[in-house]
Amino acid sequence: MNESSTPQIEPVIPKQGEPLYETVSRAILHAIDRGVFQPSMRMPTTEELSQQLSVSLVTTHRALQNLVAAGVLKRVRGMGTFVVENHQQTRPRIMIGLITHAEASMGDYYHGRVLDGMRQAAKEHHIDLVLLDYGQMPRKETAGLILINPVPKELDRTVEQNVKALPIIVVGTESHRKDVPFIDTDNIRLAADAVDHIYKLGHRRIGYVGGGSELGDSRDRRAGFVRVCRQLRIPSEDMPILDVPGYRLQEEETLKLGRMISNHNLTAVFAAGYYLALDVYHTATTMGLTIPDDLTVVGVDDPSSASRLLPPLTTFSQPLVHMGHAAIASIRRVCDHPNEHISNETLLAELIIRQSSGTPRP
Repeated sequence: MNESSTPQIEPVIPKQGEPLYETVSRAILHAIDRGVFQPSMRMPTTEELSQQLSVSLVTTHRALQNLVAAGVLKRVRGMGTFVVENHQQTRPRIMIGLITHAEASMGDYYHGRVLDGMRQAAKEHHIDLVLLDYGQMPRKETAGLILINPVPKELDRTVEQNVKALPIIVVGTESHRKDVPFIDTDNIRLAADAVDHIYKLGHRRIGYVGGGSELGDSRDRRAGFVRVCRQLRIPSEDMPILDVPGYRLQEEETLKLGRMISNHNLTAVFAAGYYLALDVYHTATTMGLTIPDDLTVVGVDDPSSASRLLPPLTTFSQPLVHMGHAAIASIRRVCDHPNEHISNETLLAELIIRQSSGTPRP
């Protein structure tokens, strides 16, 4: 296919919160729907598409893989990639059960971002999502299950109840079972990077506040914090830990945090959750401490309000939209190809440095 006969597609504009390869997938799919690429037509090469779309070869390749998995394109060895005729009718719609905690808020930042990724992918992969609580039996037409951040006993119970042997994937925590794949942030690495950032600023008395100790991400963040502090030879009395059962501090727990800061002369706190970081802000203000002059604060998750706090919060941005999207794509792939193996996916969080972290006072 020479350049003059190659159909042209406009460069893509990255969308905030959406993986670039997904944006590229949408652009190519839209071009197919508009007739730029006709049914049975051989697609331009990956190199040609990457130039037209102004993205890397890796991104373009991954976008094409998505569309092949979705039944929109097909690869013919030695000939290239072709548009599937009537691609919208080639894949039947399937139902996937989405299992969450009964007390989980679908409107909070974490679940909202994960669900947004799932919603985008569900539309692309012809999937209907049905919300279920742990212990609730799925409907008979359900083709697979996605569990958001289950504790071990909940995952075990779901597997035991899965008499139809539906494919299962876990999102938001590492699965303790080898027979259940997972997609999650590397929370041990996240905590290690938090301590490393705080330590390089000059802090040597660093506290930890974590919630939901039953949840895998909380356990991993605590483990990562302890491991790195020990590697840096920080004495145990200079790395106190406050574990709470929920994602917010209750009144008594707030008092414990204040005593921990005061008794250990802390100059920094790693809050392993966004709402916990807000509670640290409140506690510091109540104690008459100034952030970051008296107390450096580092949190997890980056909703829009994080940059509007006084001072703006140094925090970690997790790839939550990608996690949700990847879970849907994986479950669809294994539903279409039951013998295919889903590999675990561990993602890196990005440290966003703002004014809540600074050097300690002399």
